[in-house]
Amino acid sequence: MTRTYVVTGAGSGIGQATAALLSERGYKVVGIDLKGADITADLSSHEGRLKAVEDVLAATDGQVDAIVACAGVSAPKAFTVSVNYFGVTEFVDALVPTLAKSDAPRVAVVSSMASLQPNSPELVEACLSGDEAKALEIARGLEEQGPAMGYLNYPSSKRAVSRWIRKAGITERYAGNGIPLNAVAPGTVITNMTKELLSTQEGRDMVDANVPMPLNYHSDAVVIARLLAWLSSEENTHVTGQTIYIDGGADSTLRGDDIWTGLNFGA
Repeated sequence: MTRTYVVTGAGSGIGQATAALLSERGYKVVGIDLKGADITADLSSHEGRLKAVEDVLAATDGQVDAIVACAGVSAPKAFTVSVNYFGVTEFVDALVPTLAKSDAPRVAVVSSMASLQPNSPELVEACLSGDEAKALEIARGLEEQGPAMGYLNYPSSKRAVSRWIRKAGITERYAGNGIPLNAVAPGTVITNMTKELLSTQEGRDMVDANVPMPLNYHSDAVVIARLLAWLSSEENTHVTGQTIYIDGGADSTLRGDDIWTGLNFGA
């Protein structure tokens, strides 16, 4: 039987590339986005997420083998948190009972190399506690301080997603149901969202100072799609709780070769 994939953010960027790649490989793909996809949905609201779940169940006859959550925004605004964190966790979690019926259920999410950037610990903790109202209150406070502080909503939402994946991936709800749960963390990806910024030398210099990519420089969206496809495939049986940095070496460049010093698990 053909595997059925649900891809959020399928109307553009990494989501579009992933949906296209999976379709080319012969899988059934149900795309979700604000426009240009099979299902039109707004994942920035609780109601929108629940409606998206209903539409997915109707479109798939209740058979979903994998979710690839690519929907996301990088605006220095509060709604970034609603889309990037709650639009992933609430949507995915609601489909776990359906996923669990599959012989090889999988979930893969797009985080970001920005998860390593400065963030708001208070906002991250509010997200992880599941308190969207509190998270939005904090996020609005950052937004009101201007674009520089407002930008913290983006790395904070991505840090929270990566931490949620690490925490949830080993739970009975996911691991217990045989569902590997992972994320990818891209560096700079050439999409419609980044093309304008990367079109000038000044823009490229700014991006490269924050996300240095010594291996093959900026990537096309399909590069990220290929890793998402493997993580959500039947071949992945034991990778879970991980955020895999597909960033051309940015993580290693910025954090160095030793990220383990100080870890002590006892004698």
